[in-house]
Amino acid sequence: MNIRLANHKDIDALIKLRFDYYTSENWEVTKEMSDLFHSQLLKYYSKHLNIDFFAALVENDNENVVSCAFLAISEMPANLSVPTGKKGTILNVLTYPECRKRGYATKAINLLIEEAQRQDLSLIELMASELGMPLYRKLGFQEPKYSSFTRMKMELI
Repeated sequence: MNIRLANHKDIDALIKLRFDYYTSENWEVTKEMSDLFHSQLLKYYSKHLNIDFFAALVENDNENVVSCAFLAISEMPANLSVPTGKKGTILNVLTYPECRKRGYATKAINLLIEEAQRQDLSLIELMASELGMPLYRKLGFQEPKYSSFTRMKMELI
């Protein structure tokens, strides 16, 4: 087993992992959206990989990726919640079903936590699925404390 950060030679694999993640979540992606996503992911990974986007890959002895996790970094003006002005979002945590319960996702996320510390992030956040909740709690992630602000969004597409 090998655990490492992805490099530019892995971009095709990162795109495949992203689509495999969609499948694992039972998201239906039309051909039109698939083409749009593929084009955007290729550009995004080429521009951001190992700058403000990191991907932890866990490979088996045959160098096949069996688990992964992504870290996207955003920067903003410093504030009380984000004193360094930098925070990370973990996404696309995926372990193929036949490889689960071996600690691979834990290893991938721990590598990203180490990278987050090197990048001077104030915090890391994620959206936990029911399946992932025990893992994230074990690693020290907590549900946010009460806030006087309500999370809202506006969809533009």
